[in-house]
Amino acid sequence: MSMTDFSKEELKRYARHFAIPDFGTAGQARLKAGRVLVIGAGGLGSPVLLYLAAAGVGKIGIVDFDQVDLTNLQRQVLYTTADIGKLKVEVAKKRLLAINPHLDIRTYPVALTRDNVMELFAEYDIIADGTDNFPTRYLVNDACVLSGKVNVYASIFRFEGQVSVFNLPHEDGSRGHNYRDLYPTPPPPDMVPNCAEGGVLGVLPGIIGSLQASEVIKILSGFGDPLSGRLFLFDAAAFTSRVMKFPKDPNTRITELVDYDAFCGLPATTRMELPEMTIEAFTELQGGDKAFQLVDVREAYEYEADNLGGHHIPLGELAARLGELDPGRMTVVHCQSGQRSAKAVQLMQEHGFKDIYNLAGGINAWNQQQQSA
Repeated sequence: MSMTDFSKEELKRYARHFAIPDFGTAGQARLKAGRVLVIGAGGLGSPVLLYLAAAGVGKIGIVDFDQVDLTNLQRQVLYTTADIGKLKVEVAKKRLLAINPHLDIRTYPVALTRDNVMELFAEYDIIADGTDNFPTRYLVNDACVLSGKVNVYASIFRFEGQVSVFNLPHEDGSRGHNYRDLYPTPPPPDMVPNCAEGGVLGVLPGIIGSLQASEVIKILSGFGDPLSGRLFLFDAAAFTSRVMKFPKDPNTRITELVDYDAFCGLPATTRMELPEMTIEAFTELQGGDKAFQLVDVREAYEYEADNLGGHHIPLGELAARLGELDPGRMTVVHCQSGQRSAKAVQLMQEHGFKDIYNLAGGINAWNQQQQSA
């Protein structure tokens, strides 16, 4: 691909890339031909997508089934207040094409699973993993190994972040380190809370996601030294960083996709379909005569900002405070979006609560219904 393969508008748009001696026309041409699938359009996915689009990566796929929530806006810079309630992938596509109309943006508003991962990965060269849970990280890693895709990984928690590159091809045809070389086994379940439970400094995913995008651009364009076999660690609170080398485990064998919830030690109930109650059914329940107890498992600051009048027990305190609730009474549990309350329902089922329901969509869905009424 030469200069003539770029339009006049593209020549101006990418002028600062063309000016880099070790990048130039060849590097930009590789970006234009590049195909990257971003898993997760949240805190990490936002800067990754913004910078890949701005850089001119020709084909970008986005996998995310979630909707924009008010709590996202503290760190997910792809979205605005006006986007609350909309599908993230659709908002992201519109925003990215507004930044760079020369791109092919594909959206996949689905959860990544063993059943669809290989098909989704097939059209792409690099997978950028911006997920926030261990089962999906192992799924992404193993699918990349089995399909021969490069996995550019990042994760964040509170003030800390990390970046690495997995399954990078070598000249001899072999592949570099993968996620299992770094983390052979997952941590115990619930040892590391997600962002909703543990929090994250809003600017941190911008820093780490930008570094993740940088690794993608380096690999596609063919310049620099990717973080294969090395893990970049950053602590925003202490403002320290370091690069740690880790060995390749010759005994690691990935031959098939497995049950990743089971591999990560999640109890069997988390893999079962939970009893859910729709917002419509909940509205009818409120207006009826049947007695029930409503439990809000969000944090105190969330409850103070907006609540439905339920009995407030944060998820982290629920196991110790179950005595405050009646297991023989019909129970509806909610959080902000339905994810934390799902965990609460599982826990309560294990402790004898039988007539219990997770409020689908949580208080977000309730507020949306009230606004549209």
